[in-house]
Amino acid sequence: MKKKNEDYPIDILISWVDGNDPDWLAEKAKYSPKEVITDDRALRYRDWDNLQYLFRGIEKFAPWVNNVFFVTWGHLPKWLNTDAPKLRIVNNHDYIPSEYNPTFSSHTKEINFHRIKGLSEHFVYFNDDMFLLRQTRREDFFKNGKPCDCAILTAHSHNEAEPYMFFQYRATGIMNKYFNNKEVIRKNRGGWYSLKYGKMLFRSWVLSGFPRFTGVWQQHLPFTLLKSTMEELWEKEYESFHQTCLNRFRSMSDYNIWVFRNWQLASGNFHPRGLRAGNNFNINNERSLKEVTDYIEKQKRKMICINDAEMSDEEFTKVKNALIQSFDKILPEKSVYEIGMKVK
Repeated sequence: MKKKNEDYPIDILISWVDGNDPDWLAEKAKYSPKEVITDDRALRYRDWDNLQYLFRGIEKFAPWVNNVFFVTWGHLPKWLNTDAPKLRIVNNHDYIPSEYNPTFSSHTKEINFHRIKGLSEHFVYFNDDMFLLRQTRREDFFKNGKPCDCAILTAHSHNEAEPYMFFQYRATGIMNKYFNNKEVIRKNRGGWYSLKYGKMLFRSWVLSGFPRFTGVWQQHLPFTLLKSTMEELWEKEYESFHQTCLNRFRSMSDYNIWVFRNWQLASGNFHPRGLRAGNNFNINNERSLKEVTDYIEKQKRKMICINDAEMSDEEFTKVKNALIQSFDKILPEKSVYEIGMKVK
């Protein structure tokens, strides 16, 4: 039996865009800037046709979930069963303030999640490239009411190949604006120096000597978040987030969901989680594709994130089909979230 303080509901939130929808493409073209530099690459929107496996994984491996909030521009996958009992469909216009719509930026959608009506205080945010591969427990995501996460320092550096990754600096900047790193770590040594982090502890030991936070390592798995964290930080940094939301496309000046995750770590509002919960991958050659398909089929960890990368249309089709085949080996049966499956 769960302790009384562990009876709170935990929701899952998924954000998705159908990059092939002609109506969405027409609206996107209407607002696409001609001169301003933004992140408008096709890889930010293309459809991998594997979203059904995220829903199948939720049903099979996360039966404890309260509701599943599905956030979209307005389009829906043709296979989605909109009558699924736990499914809550949310249109961007339902929660994003009108002054920020229409938006084509994942950052704007993310930093306004706290406005979604009915979303629980405790929720897990999945990008559409994140999947469950094994049985999970509530305690994999929240424990004693706190988000489970890894507090590991790192040193961020600019990467010319990813010119739109400045939001990691912005998230670190917020930490340094409100917190002193030495004081934060001193107050919560068990969280920042947990043995669960293994050899990654050396990063924190070395970098904790600097006068400010140099950055926080991102495992890039589903985000465990509290609505109250988002509300608190919006009150403190309204103008910063407002300016981000005014950008209809991803911009180098943006804040994103990482800022809330970093705030939870700096404020000590988290429970340390080991690194074996999952892994993230970039597929850029045959070897990395084989590594990912093996990881899925052998269900090596509970979670996986498969990052999109620059590739030709031919390469994309090959990789997409290989991933679908691998997911289908571990999740071959339709879920209640798919048309044609009877609701129990």
